[in-house]
Amino acid sequence: MGEVERCTRALVASVKKSAREIHERYVEPPHTTDFAILFLPVEGLYAELVRQPDLVAQLQREFKIVLTGPTTLAAMLNSLQMGFQTLAIQRRSSEVWQVLGAVKKEFGKFGDVLEKAQKKITEANQELDALVGTRTRMMLSKLRKVETLPEAGATELLEDGD
Repeated sequence: MGEVERCTRALVASVKKSAREIHERYVEPPHTTDFAILFLPVEGLYAELVRQPDLVAQLQREFKIVLTGPTTLAAMLNSLQMGFQTLAIQRRSSEVWQVLGAVKKEFGKFGDVLEKAQKKITEANQELDALVGTRTRMMLSKLRKVETLPEAGATELLEDGD
């Protein structure tokens, strides 16, 4: 085994150890996300590790660790931000649906009360129509027997009442 292979294996082992430590220390769902980011500050180091067969997948599978380097960190953070915003929107939309469900229920009750009130108003109007119609006919039938005063006399009589 050459020196390059030995150093590469040591590097991979060191990254796996770091991934395990990060996972044990920082990944604690539901208090945290179910993954963590291992930032490699040198692009060449990041490129060398990504080039290793199955290393990135193994870190994600076993330790829930995502490798990033200088060129991929911004994209990773933007992606996470969008994901968290989407999650927040989904939670808020769930709350909105709950509010709409409650409003729908109350609106049904309001419709029932409004219908009852309308029915009572209609009944009162019918009673008033019956009362006015019956009483008006009765008064008119009694007044037919009374003589009508001439216009001037009727006006003078009614004005004196003020």
